[in-house]
Amino acid sequence: MGALTDRGRAIRVGVTGLGLAVLLAGTLYGEDDHFPFGPFRMYSTSDSPDADAPDTRVEGVDVTGDLVDLGEAVTGIRRAEIEGQQDRYTADPALLREVAEAYSRNRPDAPALVEVRIVIRWHDITDRRPTGRWTDETVVRWQATP
Repeated sequence: MGALTDRGRAIRVGVTGLGLAVLLAGTLYGEDDHFPFGPFRMYSTSDSPDADAPDTRVEGVDVTGDLVDLGEAVTGIRRAEIEGQQDRYTADPALLREVAEAYSRNRPDAPALVEVRIVIRWHDITDRRPTGRWTDETVVRWQATP
């Protein structure tokens, strides 16, 4: 290989400088969505030692009144997708109908769902240790119209 030309060296220095500038701007003003040029706060912060730990799940009620776990295995929708869109579901609970439809497609012989809800189980934490106690909070609910 030949020696690096002045032009090649200038391009490399410029690209490196630009990368560092974007990294610095992302660190100062960025959000998690800008990763890797923004901070990834998930790993740079911690909760209070007594903060409850959330565990989000999607559940439904079918026409027979049975409670149905609407996890990825039966709907094809990952929990992270539900959690990432939770604000949208809260703003418009009718969007949860899509979960019921996904369940129906994957389980065509199962009784139809009449209700879908997002529930957060808050696990009690004291001094960074789980106590074994928990409470459930239904954050959004959709009910089929008769």
